[in-house]
Amino acid sequence: MLRLTSGLRPYFLLIVLSLAVFLPGLASVPPIDRDESRFAQASHQMLESGDYIRIQFQDESRAKKPVGIYWMQAASARLLGAEHSIWAYRLPSVIGAMMAVLLTFAFGQSLVGRPAALIGAALLAASFMLVSEAHQAKTDAVLLACTVAAQGALARFYMAGNGAAKRPGQGSILIFWLAQGLGILIKGPMVPLVSLLTLATLWIADRRIGWIRGIRPLAGFLLVAAMVGPWVAAISSATGGQFVGQAVKSDLLPKLLGAQESHGAPPGYYLLLMTATLWPASLFAVPGFVRAVKSRQAAALRFCLAWIVPAWIVFEAVPTKLPHYVLPTYPALALLAGIAVAAGDGVLQSRWAKIYYGVCCLVGLALAALFVYAPIRLGSGLTWLSAPPALAALAGGLAPAILAWRGRIKAAVPVCLIGAALTYGLAFQTLLPKLDQMWVSQRVAALLPPGTPAAAAGFHEPSLVFLLGTPTRLTTGTGAGDFLLTTPDAVAVVASPDEAPFLATIEAAGRHAHLVGEVDGFNYSRGRPVNLKVWDLMGKP
Repeated sequence: MLRLTSGLRPYFLLIVLSLAVFLPGLASVPPIDRDESRFAQASHQMLESGDYIRIQFQDESRAKKPVGIYWMQAASARLLGAEHSIWAYRLPSVIGAMMAVLLTFAFGQSLVGRPAALIGAALLAASFMLVSEAHQAKTDAVLLACTVAAQGALARFYMAGNGAAKRPGQGSILIFWLAQGLGILIKGPMVPLVSLLTLATLWIADRRIGWIRGIRPLAGFLLVAAMVGPWVAAISSATGGQFVGQAVKSDLLPKLLGAQESHGAPPGYYLLLMTATLWPASLFAVPGFVRAVKSRQAAALRFCLAWIVPAWIVFEAVPTKLPHYVLPTYPALALLAGIAVAAGDGVLQSRWAKIYYGVCCLVGLALAALFVYAPIRLGSGLTWLSAPPALAALAGGLAPAILAWRGRIKAAVPVCLIGAALTYGLAFQTLLPKLDQMWVSQRVAALLPPGTPAAAAGFHEPSLVFLLGTPTRLTTGTGAGDFLLTTPDAVAVVASPDEAPFLATIEAAGRHAHLVGEVDGFNYSRGRPVNLKVWDLMGKP
């Protein structure tokens, strides 16, 4: 272990692991509805319009998130010359996820030592939720990198204040405040919220907070204002001051006061999901957390607990819940797992821990069953493509749990990492793209030459707009008919319920519609089957 943790070897190993779990499927998985496609389309429209201040989805202002992720995605697509390819918009998420992993090790080593930090960072890289977010053109992977940078710098000052480390230099101060500013530009107040909750908890626990003067709060606030202020002023000017108000009224307050977009769940939701969303790190993270609670007198453990517990409580209390909301706490949980494994702590061999290893086996079993069933339900039927990822999930779920149950904890870690890497790679690269019933928009786009003017009735998913183009009109059956009648060389994509009014509109004009193609699939955003027909006009008037 000493050889693996010396010099730059840990960074090399973590980069290789990150690439192995984050890259497969990046280009082969079609745009995902709805959030990813909305982000990617808004970034694409920045490139089309040259307007890098306002955030638009077609003609609608997208007052949901600040501008940071859109700038990153637009820059990625432009620099790579891949403005119509979803993978270019996903690349910032890959980089963000990788930075989160590397920063977890870089800052974690001053908290918990190199061996524990390496184990924790590797487990974070392989965690299901981070791998999922790295594959999507959204905010959360980049947000996690900002969170780790801010919390890691804060940890250095806390450890120095407890006499456990040398006082950090100007670089740590700069990292902390740059991470706060960038975090605000990515997802509003999330990074400051996590840091403030950590500070408040440590203040209550330690009954002192003098060490915070080391981060230069006044100068830091000015730096953050200089980073965020210009865009806030520009977007306020461009929208008549409406953007911030819309973001608060249409996004933030609904999440705080109710279950936005039917994403509600009772408190305890994240706790119940954690075994799966943190898998395979959850195998060691739960025992590691229990160990930390029992040994919370140690400054490093107290900091990790202050990072996790208050933020988790807030996320559980907010009515709107999505599985990725607690992702900012996962680096600290992974570090606690690393501490327990590196120390060979007895908690890993306790009776309840062995029972929990059995529970973790269920994740591998569930994934294997999902990989077999998904092509039957959403593909062309039972296929041999299910076998490799299903077997990898079984091995990756059962083998580490058995090794841990037998007390071979340090052997269980590389086995679970290899199993997870094989599972994700095979699932994202070979199986998921073949689930044709899910990728309705891609199949529609495949029927049409690029740049074909189109209207869609009854199927308004953002992925269709991204694939067919910004001018795609989302309308009714009657509206699709009118569009076809008035737009040369156009097509109409019409769902079954809108077919009758569409055809009636065409026939009322004395014209006839010609069926170009038909797509049957499953609209997973709505949880129901969908039938789409693509029409153009027959002959000339």
